[in-house]
Amino acid sequence: MTLGAELRERGIGLHVIEQGIDTATMEGRAMFGTLSVLAELQRELIVANTNDGLASARARGRVGGRRPRLTADQAALAQRLYDEREKTVQQIADMFGVPRSTVYGHLNKAKTIPRQPKKTKVTKS
Repeated sequence: MTLGAELRERGIGLHVIEQGIDTATMEGRAMFGTLSVLAELQRELIVANTNDGLASARARGRVGGRRPRLTADQAALAQRLYDEREKTVQQIADMFGVPRSTVYGHLNKAKTIPRQPKKTKVTKS
């Protein structure tokens, strides 16, 4: 609907060949408006049905989304290893056979101690 109004304000006509709609004519504008309203109704019905389906699934105890790659125990271990600087994120990822991004996703940013570069001993030559 908005597109049709914007085009009309700019003096631009829309001609849809397959459906035989020409917004330069009164009948074409009526058909375009009717189809726009029906498309909006269809979209709203899809959203409503999707929300109803999700609510019904939640009521049955179903949880959507992908299962976490790490269990709660693995995530806690990863957090501890990271916080105590025993292992790097890459080492933790290798330990669990997951990508680094998965480990980062499970790390609790609020609890995580900012990492500082390891201090190396400077020897005089």
